[in-house]
Amino acid sequence: MIVPFTKMQGIGNDFVVVDAISQALYLNQGQISQLAHRNFGIGFDQLLLIEAPQHPEADFHFRIFNADGSEAGHCGNGARAVAKYVRQKGLTWKRELRLSTNTATMNTVLEDNGLITINMGKPRLEPEKIPLRFAEASDAYAIEVDGIRHKVGAVSMGNPHCVLTVDNIATAPVQELGPKLSQHSYFPAQANVGFMQIVNPEEIKLRVFERGVGETLACGTGACAAVVVGRLQNLLKEKVKVGLPGGSLWIRWEGKGHQVYMTGPAKVVFEGQIDI
Repeated sequence: MIVPFTKMQGIGNDFVVVDAISQALYLNQGQISQLAHRNFGIGFDQLLLIEAPQHPEADFHFRIFNADGSEAGHCGNGARAVAKYVRQKGLTWKRELRLSTNTATMNTVLEDNGLITINMGKPRLEPEKIPLRFAEASDAYAIEVDGIRHKVGAVSMGNPHCVLTVDNIATAPVQELGPKLSQHSYFPAQANVGFMQIVNPEEIKLRVFERGVGETLACGTGACAAVVVGRLQNLLKEKVKVGLPGGSLWIRWEGKGHQVYMTGPAKVVFEGQIDI
């Protein structure tokens, strides 16, 4: 089967985007992981399948698959890519769209400057909704790894995140500590792990180890989670510039009970076809 695709990226977080509205398409986990291979496939962090809306309030539904073939519930950078894709492909002429995933529904706005703003929804802070194996919610949790206790924040942005503050992200143990925290027994669904360096109350630097992917150049939900944790710990202001290895995002969160807003770019890299 020949499948057309579009390769896209949002500050280095790269995607293969496929229109699954006009064609029936089913891919198993092995096929997805092979497509994701950087040498023997197309190569991507996530595969995004755009589908018809599943409820009347949404314009489009999309599914997110990690490079290992596992399915994710939410992807902020991916939502920006989807919004730009459906507009450029003529699937819609709207500048304001409502997109749904398996765990979230987002309003997106294509701004005049080419950036895309997404309403990422309210962060989930209750341990059972993250999910996190702690009895009570807290702004900071102590999790032990290899005999060392780490102070972390935890939040769900449609997928679980663990965030810890470091002095310097250049020397942060992302490759060593990231997978151990991601797969820690406290996180029954695993977690994305963010290493956050606070430059000042309105700017942070961030590296993210994503479950099912490894370290990526960018993670939209990870940027949102980091700002939420920083705000809960009284370290950050309402509007924060988040510098990731692939570029910058702008996150706004007023506080508990409010929605998180993310603004950033999405770009087409190339178009192609692949025989599956």
